[in-house]
Amino acid sequence: MPIPRCAPILVLGGTGFVGTALAAQLVTRGHELTLPSRDREKVKEDLILLPGVTVIDADIHDPAVLAELVPGHAAVINLVGILHGTPAAFRHAHVELTGKIIAAAQAAGVRRYLHMSALGADVAGTSSYQRSKGEAEALVRASGLDWTIYRPSLIFGQGRCFVSLFANLLKLAPVVPLAGANARMQPVWVEDVARAFVAALEDDALLGQSLNLVGPDIYTLQALVSRIGAAAGHPRPVFGIPNWLGKLQAGALQILPRPPMSRDNVDSLKRDNIDPAGFPTVLGWQPTALEAILPTLLAGGRVRDRFLSLRRRV
Repeated sequence: MPIPRCAPILVLGGTGFVGTALAAQLVTRGHELTLPSRDREKVKEDLILLPGVTVIDADIHDPAVLAELVPGHAAVINLVGILHGTPAAFRHAHVELTGKIIAAAQAAGVRRYLHMSALGADVAGTSSYQRSKGEAEALVRASGLDWTIYRPSLIFGQGRCFVSLFANLLKLAPVVPLAGANARMQPVWVEDVARAFVAALEDDALLGQSLNLVGPDIYTLQALVSRIGAAAGHPRPVFGIPNWLGKLQAGALQILPRPPMSRDNVDSLKRDNIDPAGFPTVLGWQPTALEAILPTLLAGGRVRDRFLSLRRRV
């Protein structure tokens, strides 16, 4: 049955990029949200102050903690993911944690489970990221829960995403050598991703579905970076380099606090990140194009004003 409005929802990874957008949409429907965090003090004040949102300090990798968190919620949403790390780190964040969450939900009798995966997730993928996401999907499908899996392409929106990462890089770099320059991707707006999660709570037709979330336009990575540079007022020459050189470049970039590329990312770029079928028609709306949002993202955005408005409406 659909999850009723105002029902309590546990959102793991809910203080991150997608989680912030999702929390804002869920509270407008009256849901009470529990958002665990390793460091509550670092969570955005605007998120903590949203009506109905409770942010708590918790180590969700501890099965005992999950056993206390999950009971009493109508649904569990898992948004946890990392983009950089070792093969062991990817397994820890994507596979092992997913198994622990599923076990906690089964023990608590919580049936509804929404899972964030990635377009390109595949146990035989070209990167550790893709393989770990594929293994996690297999666990979800075998769980016996009422699940929905989401597989987005690159996600753009306010906050930390590839747009801000490349825009900051292009301010400094006179030229941009790029591994995987010809890899194709289909960026999707974070608000469309969040809306898709909300839809699965309210529509049983989405049970047991794996949904590829993509935007309306396909770009090569080279064209995408060039477009960001032009829109940001920092147009730069962007050219492709061999993958072996890209891995050396990615290794050097690891000294940065927020590197735009890792060696594992280079491996992921060996495959296109698109779905020619487009955004799932079952969701009932058309996704927003990057071109429509890009000027706002590069203008700095108004995140605080957005949350203040949401609080007033709620």
